[in-house]
Amino acid sequence: MKIFIELPTWLGDTVMVTPAINNLINFYEDLEITLIGSFIAIETLKNHPKVVKTYVIEKNYFYLYKTINSSGKFDIFFSFRGSFRSKFIKFFVSSARKYQFEKFLYTTGHQVEKYNNFVNNSLQISTSASNLTVHKNNKNNKKNKNNKNKLLGINPGASYGSAKRWYPKQFANVATDLSNHYDIIIFGGPEEKDIAEDIERYLIKNGVNNYQNLAAKTTITELLDQISSLDLFVTGDSGPMHLAAAFQIPTVTIFGPTNHKETSQWMNQKSVIVKKNLVCQPCMKRKCPLKHHDCMKQIQASEVLNELKRLN
Repeated sequence: MKIFIELPTWLGDTVMVTPAINNLINFYEDLEITLIGSFIAIETLKNHPKVVKTYVIEKNYFYLYKTINSSGKFDIFFSFRGSFRSKFIKFFVSSARKYQFEKFLYTTGHQVEKYNNFVNNSLQISTSASNLTVHKNNKNNKKNKNNKNKLLGINPGASYGSAKRWYPKQFANVATDLSNHYDIIIFGGPEEKDIAEDIERYLIKNGVNNYQNLAAKTTITELLDQISSLDLFVTGDSGPMHLAAAFQIPTVTIFGPTNHKETSQWMNQKSVIVKKNLVCQPCMKRKCPLKHHDCMKQIQASEVLNELKRLN
C-alpha cells in the first residue's frame, strides 16, 4: 500500500498530526509513506520508519506540478491542509483515492482529535488518537552526559503572534531561581532572537552564567535532540511545546489568547497549564485587541515555579 501524505505547514500541527498517521499505519499492512510538506514539516517527520520518500513543497506551481507528476502513483492520498495549493496537489496527484482535511468540518475537540477524526471519517473507522510520535535520527539518539546539572529549557517564542508571548523578565526569573540545580537552554527561531537576547541580559544581570542561548541557532534535527534531552521545560503554546509532549518531557505551558482545549500538550503525563481565566480568553488574536495583554501580564514567575517544583 502506497500512501501520499501532505503534512500541515507548522511544526506544532505537524507533531499533532502524528496520531492520525499512526492510525493509517495501524489500518493498512505493508505501508509505504511518501511525504510532501514545508521544510520544517519534512525535517520533523522524515525519520519515521514507514517514510520512503519526502518532498518539500515548491511555491512555484510549475515546479510543484513537475514534482507531483514525477512522484509516481499511489493507492491513497491524504492532505492535512485545505489551502488552494493543497487542492492543486490533490487534483494532479495520481492516486486511486483522495481525501482532504477541511477545517469547517472539524470545529470541536483537540486539534489531534480533529486530524484523527478526519482519517476515521475517510476510512469509516472509529480509532482513538494515540500518543504523539516523533522519530529522531538514531545517530544522534544519545543524551548529553557532559552536564553535571539537569537541563531546563525555556521557550519564549510563538510564531502565531506577540499575544502568545510571556515576558522575558519573567522567564529569566524562573531560570534564575532554578539555576543552582539546572543548566538553562533558551530556545527560539529567528523571530524570537530579540526576546531570547532580552532573557540572556536578565540572566547576566542576575548573575547566572550556566546557560546557552540557542535561539535561531538550531536545525530541526538539533532541536529534536535538545528538547528530548531536557528534564524540565517552560514554554508558551508553540511547536516546541508539542515536541516536548512527544518526548514526554515534564512541561509547564503558559497559555494566554489561545484555546488550551484545542492545542495543549497531547497525552503528556507530566504536563501543567498556567493560565488566567479572564472573560476575554481565548480571543485567538495575534495581538491583544484590548491593548492590555492581561492574560500574560498577570502571570507571575512564582506561579510557574510552583508548578515546576511540583513536576520535579
